[in-house]
Amino acid sequence: MREATQVDVAANTGDTLGESPTWVAVRNELFWVDLRRPCLHRLRPHSGRVTTWPMPDVAGSVVARANGDLVVALRHGLHAFDPGSGGLTLLATVEHGPPQHRLNDMKCDPAGGIICGSMWDYGLHPSGALYRVDEAGTSALIRDRIAVPNAIAFSPDGRTLYFADTRNGDIERADFDPMDGHIGKWSLFASGLAAPGRPDGATIDAEGFLWNARYQGGALARFAPDGRLDRLVALPVSQPTSCAFGGDGLATLYVTTATQKLSDAERAQQPLAGALLALDVGVAGLPEPAYAG
Repeated sequence: MREATQVDVAANTGDTLGESPTWVAVRNELFWVDLRRPCLHRLRPHSGRVTTWPMPDVAGSVVARANGDLVVALRHGLHAFDPGSGGLTLLATVEHGPPQHRLNDMKCDPAGGIICGSMWDYGLHPSGALYRVDEAGTSALIRDRIAVPNAIAFSPDGRTLYFADTRNGDIERADFDPMDGHIGKWSLFASGLAAPGRPDGATIDAEGFLWNARYQGGALARFAPDGRLDRLVALPVSQPTSCAFGGDGLATLYVTTATQKLSDAERAQQPLAGALLALDVGVAGLPEPAYAG
């Protein structure tokens, strides 16, 4: 049964494909992208002020950098972004595939690297891949034949990596060595049939449970460390895309959403589609690692 929880609007940015909410603790700010516009947003929660920077190409995701700046995944590469100057600097070219390919979800890992996925835009072909980029900017292939890479997250001890191909629908897990970034074999964590919709972006809470945005399912699913569905939180939008804890004490769960592919009638029925949402789900999050490069 879906659980009803109060949902607030943190920023009404009208995103076409909002993605990748990322709390940067040293700044007390939340960043996220609209992949299609494309742009990078920043929210200062205490004032409610939103700043938006246009991006020169599709922007798949954003993560924190150890120096306090950011890393933005544009079409084929990872770029350092300085919010002070608005400048972009190429750090690593990750995707060397055809021009229809682009980067999608990414997260920093406990070893200081970045796990990021590539895909044929709109997931039209299973030709994407999952990579690990180390602090020197060198990328290594983790797995291929992926349609839509999503749900990248790490357990609190950093020893389990979660991942989902949204087209397939299952959430998988693999052992991860937080010292050197080695990734073990993959196994099923949660079946695609465990919750409505399909798995999109994910995050981990302080109790080690995985929160997963259910695209076209209109909900957030919380999975226990053993893969059991623990909670299903209803949302007033059908296309939540990702989630991240932030704010004071990491007590707010921020959710990005999309209007992409919604009909005029569906958009009228979902006035909060495209907004950044905020929920108090009764549990706090954990600090995310930052990229060491």
